[in-house]
Amino acid sequence: MKLKLDENGHVVVSDGKPVYVHDDGKEIPFDAPAAMQKISGLNAEAKQHREAKEAAEAKLKAFDGIEDASAALKALETVKNLDDKKLIDAGEAEKVKAETVKLYEEKLAAANADAEKIRSQFHAELVGGSFARSKVIAEKLAIPADVAQAFFGRHFSVSEDGKIVAKDANGNEIFSRVTPGAKAGFDEALESLIDAYPNKDSILKGSGASGSGAAAGGGTVGGSLSDCKTEAEKAAFLKAKYGR
Repeated sequence: MKLKLDENGHVVVSDGKPVYVHDDGKEIPFDAPAAMQKISGLNAEAKQHREAKEAAEAKLKAFDGIEDASAALKALETVKNLDDKKLIDAGEAEKVKAETVKLYEEKLAAANADAEKIRSQFHAELVGGSFARSKVIAEKLAIPADVAQAFFGRHFSVSEDGKIVAKDANGNEIFSRVTPGAKAGFDEALESLIDAYPNKDSILKGSGASGSGAAAGGGTVGGSLSDCKTEAEKAAFLKAKYGR
């Protein structure tokens, strides 16, 4: 391709554009501004392709040494599954933790209930055994130990350290007269309660009770101690049933 010249050797111009003669003889005006614009566009496009290529090469560099693309994809999927499993395991861990805490609380509540039951049984055995073994009841009372417990048992309880504590009718602890400053033992406390009982003559041996079943005032005593509503009724019942 070459410029077309006239007979004077000047460049032939068409519409302000120089005319070029191509190898096939075809004459075409050359639009320089349009050509420059096209070249600039092509250069910009080439730059974009070059930058994309460089970015792709940089990413691919991380996979240097990997020959099998399918194996690489499989490895990536495995890693993803592991990450998902971690998340699942984290959720399961919280669930297991909550269930463990709940189970522990249920077992603790059951253990506390069992402990309270055993404690109550221990207290009943300790207080009941003290009534059963009491020398005061055996030597001084005309009523059996179980009746004496039904009558005076409410005054006895067991402390946290497993010792029997006795309280009088006003709720005050009974202290020993034999050992000043110390709490009274079972028999000493029971004797104190008996002495303070207004109708003690009805339950003491040698009180002169008839055992005939006749209550004070001419009434007949029947039923059981629990049927008696007042202290006088209880005294009459005990005198009638166990008096000598």
